[in-house]
Amino acid sequence: MFYLGLDLGKKQDYSAIAVVERYEPIHAWQAPAGTELMVRHLERLPLGTPYPAVVERVRALVTSEELRHGCLVAADATGVGDPVLDILRGARLGCEVTAVTITSGSKATASGSVAAPACGVPKQDLIAGLQVILESRELKIAEGLAETGTLVRELMDVRYYSGMRGRQRIGADGSGEHDDLVIALALAVWRCGRGPKKKVIFGDKRLF
Repeated sequence: MFYLGLDLGKKQDYSAIAVVERYEPIHAWQAPAGTELMVRHLERLPLGTPYPAVVERVRALVTSEELRHGCLVAADATGVGDPVLDILRGARLGCEVTAVTITSGSKATASGSVAAPACGVPKQDLIAGLQVILESRELKIAEGLAETGTLVRELMDVRYYSGMRGRQRIGADGSGEHDDLVIALALAVWRCGRGPKKKVIFGDKRLF
């Protein structure tokens, strides 16, 4: 089973795509063979790529021979509204598309319908889910991916901030830094149900 996370770029941010493969045994008595989760694809589209072109790229991936037999999509709907998600769902992807609004709150919410599921997910939950499986080494990155170095740099730049009045923020630190691939990967991990199994305490400013 494959899970595609899509982070839609806004202004100076890239649109990013991450595809995670999860081994799911056919029989209950079968144990996972090796790594359970594997990052199979990472991609940052050029800055300024129009949303219809982003959707077409997603369609090309999910209808490929590898993914067309089993793929679920989690797309960042934060700030872009319904039009882009409508384009995505109207692109005949042949798979479920969940619209995910990334929030600064502490509780996840669910809305939409069976045909058009939508969720509100705290950013700290997305990042924590990714952190947990990285620390437990349940997530591996396939060899030869061109954007692996970019992903690693983004992971190293993710910071947790606690500001005035208890406000918290998680994001890239430094001039010109991005967290687009991190968010895309976190969305894919979230969609495959690998959120944090325990309360994660961010004791360090640096998450990775």
